[in-house]
Amino acid sequence: MGDFFGTLKRRIDGNAQRVVEACMDEISDYKAIAAEARESMIELAVIIRRRTIDLVEADEPLPDSELAFIESAGEQRAAQGVSVVSYRHALALHAGATLREMSEAAEPSDVDDTVLMLDWLDRYGVAAAEAHTRGYFRGQEPLLPVVARVRRLATMLLNDDDMASALAGSVGMPQAEHYVVTVIRIADRRPRLSKAHREEITQTLLDRHRLPLLWGEPDEVVALVPCSGADPRGTAAAEGLGLEVGRDVAEAIGRPCSVGMAVGRVGALAQPAMLARQVSRVAPVEKVPLRSYSAADMFPELGAARTPQVDEWLREMARRLSSGPELVTTLDAYYRNDMNRLRTATSLHIHPRTLDYRLRRVQELVGIEPGSTRGVRVLSTAVARILAGAWNDPRR
Repeated sequence: MGDFFGTLKRRIDGNAQRVVEACMDEISDYKAIAAEARESMIELAVIIRRRTIDLVEADEPLPDSELAFIESAGEQRAAQGVSVVSYRHALALHAGATLREMSEAAEPSDVDDTVLMLDWLDRYGVAAAEAHTRGYFRGQEPLLPVVARVRRLATMLLNDDDMASALAGSVGMPQAEHYVVTVIRIADRRPRLSKAHREEITQTLLDRHRLPLLWGEPDEVVALVPCSGADPRGTAAAEGLGLEVGRDVAEAIGRPCSVGMAVGRVGALAQPAMLARQVSRVAPVEKVPLRSYSAADMFPELGAARTPQVDEWLREMARRLSSGPELVTTLDAYYRNDMNRLRTATSLHIHPRTLDYRLRRVQELVGIEPGSTRGVRVLSTAVARILAGAWNDPRR
């Protein structure tokens, strides 16, 4: 038998100093605080190593009192001005150092002890890293406004960042398992909203909804609405809340918007976010958004937007429709009302015979009967592309 744990104990001081020196050498933020923080960082590294070995041998988790001490150390790093990027780099250096130190101490006969320590780190070591990260984000609370921290949370969730959970707790938005990623596209970008105005709108949205959200681009707001992925009713309620955010954005800026959404699981939100953004680009633009749209609602439009030849063919349909009296508005109402003649006429405040005339006029112009299967597929897609502002003036 080797002396795996004994070797690790004898090397605690040297290993702790080595990893701290690596942080000082490789990370500018740590180099900047070296004079005031070096000794306390070495002390923490020594304590963690000593207690880890003791607890591995006893097969016990870190007690709450020690987790609280580790959390306070993370809070101190934030107070010292360590950035998120630097903090993440330091965590990686410490994790790599732990594995390297184990490798250096292990002899061929130390397989059982090595496996024992790896198993302990897998079961209990994560708690220490999470406590340190919680403390770090709590330490940022006096340094960053709520809007900035919520923006960072939304960014981390959308980038599938495993540090998002700790930040979510810090801003009082416990991380859900699923989110409805809602993208609100602002159709009219002129004049461009100032950064101060965007921040003001974000604060208003947070006051009303308390959700992770950010300005993804100058012309869009992204909101992440918690939902139950397995419960359709919970998902429907989340979609409704996302639509409320869209309406509040439209009201705040006084410009028409479209709303696209997609459901995703935490740790895999990047793709749903991309899909929601694409849907928002082809969804109808409205002064007051009437609904949020998913890929299931807009998949013909998504396909057309990605195929230039098809899009140009639809654009020709749009040119023809533009020559008739209110034909685009009529078709939009017709399909929204599931081609029910009386409901469509009522929603348009016209006589049913006037509706019949307009539908006949559509057929005369494009050669497709609006109520046929082909008409639904082609004309509803063309109308949606027009209402999304895909071609601006379709007569050109």
